Amino acid sequence: MRTSISQTIQNPKEFKKQLLQWAQQFREVVFLDSNDYHREYNTYDAVLAVDALTAIQTDYNNVFEDLNTYQQITKDWIFGYLSYDLKNDTEKLESNNFDGLDFPDLFFFQPKKLFLIKDNQLEIAYLNMCDDEIDIDLKEIENLELIITNDTQQVVINQRISKESYIDKVGDMLAHIHRGDIYEANFCMEFYAEEAIVNPLETYEKLNTISEPPFATYFKNHQHYLLSASPERYIKKEGSKIISQPIKGTARRSADVIEDEAIKQELVINEKERSENIMIVDLVRNDLSRTAAKGSVNVEELCAVYSFKQVHHLISTITSQVAEGHTPVDVIKSTFPMGSMTGAPKISAMEIIEKLEETKRGLYSGAVGYFTPNGDFDFNVVIRSILYNSSNKYVSFSVGSAITSKSDPEKEYEECLLKAKAMLKTLEV
Repeated sequence: MRTSISQTIQNPKEFKKQLLQWAQQFREVVFLDSNDYHREYNTYDAVLAVDALTAIQTDYNNVFEDLNTYQQITKDWIFGYLSYDLKNDTEKLESNNFDGLDFPDLFFFQPKKLFLIKDNQLEIAYLNMCDDEIDIDLKEIENLELIITNDTQQVVINQRISKESYIDKVGDMLAHIHRGDIYEANFCMEFYAEEAIVNPLETYEKLNTISEPPFATYFKNHQHYLLSASPERYIKKEGSKIISQPIKGTARRSADVIEDEAIKQELVINEKERSENIMIVDLVRNDLSRTAAKGSVNVEELCAVYSFKQVHHLISTITSQVAEGHTPVDVIKSTFPMGSMTGAPKISAMEIIEKLEETKRGLYSGAVGYFTPNGDFDFNVVIRSILYNSSNKYVSFSVGSAITSKSDPEKEYEECLLKAKAMLKTLEV
């Protein structure tokens, strides 16, 4: 049982910074921040989980069965990630591309210390608590002087796939589409640096300030770090209701208000961008139907435009009701990897992606999130994210775009560079 207390905090924005700085002492950290971006279905403004009591870390073999067992046994809050390569557990697929990061395929932990923030209300829930431990920690957090670090060294970013090679590979992808092998596929490329000295907290705060997304994440598992400015929710469970909110369709922002509004309106009616989104909506509907009560799959919002600091996006919302007999992990297994990062048909798209991409995706285009004690969950999509292995000093981020029959390889390349802008600005000190 957890010991819980609730109290009011005077300055939630400053408290979140103090909380994350205080968390650096722990081996395991998950910090999730909505940046006050108010979206339907957001339960918390921010969550911090630290210090594992128990944990599961494994490769993709029988991974969903292992996760299901762990979630059912703990029946507690658990936090962690699902890497893209869990696809190999559910289908006859492989991940043989280069991997400079060396993250486990899956990692979840049961935190001893948990902080939940909504508006100016703070709930703290501790396991195996010593006398006055919450009070001691709270005083330490609130008295913490924020330290502004600046010890990230100059990072020289390399591009795994050249522009010329990217355009050739998109041409190969288009050939598959024209042959009817697939309708759409998300094709990604890596940017990386070797022998990189990066301060993870400083890097996260800089990236988050640039983007202020609704699904920001700071993740640490010993020497493995994820610093994410994700705008996208993968999947959420509230009681028996499942919510998926794929992003497909992107346009740049402009500092000129009139031009920015024109760009936004053009995105709304852009045939190519809308077709990307609608194809993935159909895929998500099909995935959700595997665990849904009959007739319960519903598209609540189709191709709605949402604006973020860097870009405009088209986002759709698809919901369902879970049929009896399915566990929370069953729902994730039947929908993973998310359609927005794969393509349609999903299995064929993943096979072609593996052949054309040059880097193992790993945690990129996977998901980070949590399960609650009653089996609810919420997971983001790991995009617009920097990954760092402090042991081998390898830093990486990837970007991609959806390739359809209407794709222009040059424009897809430009979209990738647009998505890379915040990470490049963050790392190139």
